[in-house]
Amino acid sequence: MSAPPLSTSPSPREGRERWWTRLGPGLITGAADDDPSGIATYSQAGAQLGYGACWTLLFAYPLMVGIQLASARIGRVTGRSLIANFAQFCPRWLVGALVLLLLTANVINLGADLNAMGAAAALVLPGRAAWYVLGFGLVSLLLQVFLPYERYVRVLKWLTLSLFAYVAVVFAVDVDWPAALKGTFMPSMQWNKDYVTTVVAILGTTISPYLFFWQAEQEVEEIKRVPRDQPLRVAPEQARRQLRRVRIDTAVGMGFSNLVAFFMIVATAATLHAHGITDIETTEQAAEALRPIAGEAAFLLFALGIVGTGLLALPVLAGSAADAVACYFHVRRGLDLPPAEGRSFYGILAAAMVIGLVIGLSGVNPISALYWSAVINAVISVPVMVAVMIAATSRKVMGPMVLPLKWKVLGWLATAAMAAASLALLVVSVG
Repeated sequence: MSAPPLSTSPSPREGRERWWTRLGPGLITGAADDDPSGIATYSQAGAQLGYGACWTLLFAYPLMVGIQLASARIGRVTGRSLIANFAQFCPRWLVGALVLLLLTANVINLGADLNAMGAAAALVLPGRAAWYVLGFGLVSLLLQVFLPYERYVRVLKWLTLSLFAYVAVVFAVDVDWPAALKGTFMPSMQWNKDYVTTVVAILGTTISPYLFFWQAEQEVEEIKRVPRDQPLRVAPEQARRQLRRVRIDTAVGMGFSNLVAFFMIVATAATLHAHGITDIETTEQAAEALRPIAGEAAFLLFALGIVGTGLLALPVLAGSAADAVACYFHVRRGLDLPPAEGRSFYGILAAAMVIGLVIGLSGVNPISALYWSAVINAVISVPVMVAVMIAATSRKVMGPMVLPLKWKVLGWLATAAMAAASLALLVVSVG
C-alpha cells in the first residue's frame, strides 16, 4: 500500500506563529498606505472640508480592494512582478513608459515623505529639519541594504501604532456624529477647484501606483519564501486556499488603512475645522489635532506617527520603484539580496533615494509637498491601473485564473473613478 501524501497545510502551531509574527502582503500594503502623505492629506481634508470629506473613504474602499486584489492575484498566479507581466502584452516602449510613471510618482512621494519626516523631527528635537531629512534618508537606505525587509517591518510597525492616537481623539473631543454620518452617507458635493483637488488628493493617497506594484511583488516573494508554495498556474490545487487568503488579506489590510484615515478626517474636522482652521500650512498645525488627548505631548505623538509611517513607507516606495526598473532592465532584484549579490539593484534603489533626498531638501512646505504628491499619484495611477486590469483579465497572462467578473467590474470601476477624478481636476483647473 502506498504511503499517504505529505500534507501541504500548515499545522495549527505554524498558523498561530504566522498570525502573530508577521503581517501579510495586504496588511503591510495597507499600513504603508497611511504614510506621511496620507496623514497630511487626510488632515488637510478634515480641516478644509470638515465632515464633508468622510464620504471619500467609504467610496474609495471597495475600489481600493478591487485594484489591489487584481494586483495581488497577478503576482500569486504568475509568480512574476507586474512589469514582467506587462511585457507579455505591451511593447517595450510602453512598459518603459509605465516604469517611468511609477518612478516619477515614487521619487516625488519619497521626497515629500522625507521632507515631512524632517519637519516632524524638528518639532520635538533640536537642530535643523534638513539634517533630519539627510539622516532619515541615509538610515533608511542602509537598513534596506543590510537588514532584510521582513525584520525591518517587524521593528517599525510598532511606531505606526501612534496613528491610533487619531482614533483616540475622536473619543476625547466633541464630535458632531450626526454631521459625520451625514458627511459619510449623504455628502454634499461641490464643484470648485479646492473641493475637487482635495477629493483627487484623497483618492491619490488611497489608491497609489506603488501599492499595486508592492503587493504583487510581496506575493511573489511569499512564493519564494515558503517552500511548498508555487505560482498558481503551476500548482492550481493551491488556488482555492491561496486566493481566499489573498481576498481576506487584501480586504482587511485596505479596511485597516481606510478606517485609520476616516478617524484622521473626523479628528481634524472636530478639532481644527470646528475652530475655524480650514487650511493646514505647517506641521505644527497638523500636530494640533492631537492636543485634545496628548496636551503638550501632541507634537511628540505627531512626530512619532510621521517618522514611524515614513520609515515604513520609504522602503516600499524606493523598493517598488527599484524593482520595476530592475525588472525592465533584467537585473537581479530583491530587498532580501545580500549587498554583494545585489549591487546593481541596490544602486538603482540608492539613486531613487538620492533623487528623493534632493526633493526633500528643496525647501518646499512639507504639508504642501505631501498634499500635491497625492494629487500627482492620482493622475499617474490611471494608465498603470489600465495595464493592471488588462493583465488580470488576460488568459495569456493568467491562464484559466483570470479575474472573476465581480472583481473585474470593481477593478474597472476603480480605474474609471480615478480617470474621472483626474479629468474633473483638469476641467476645474483650466475653467
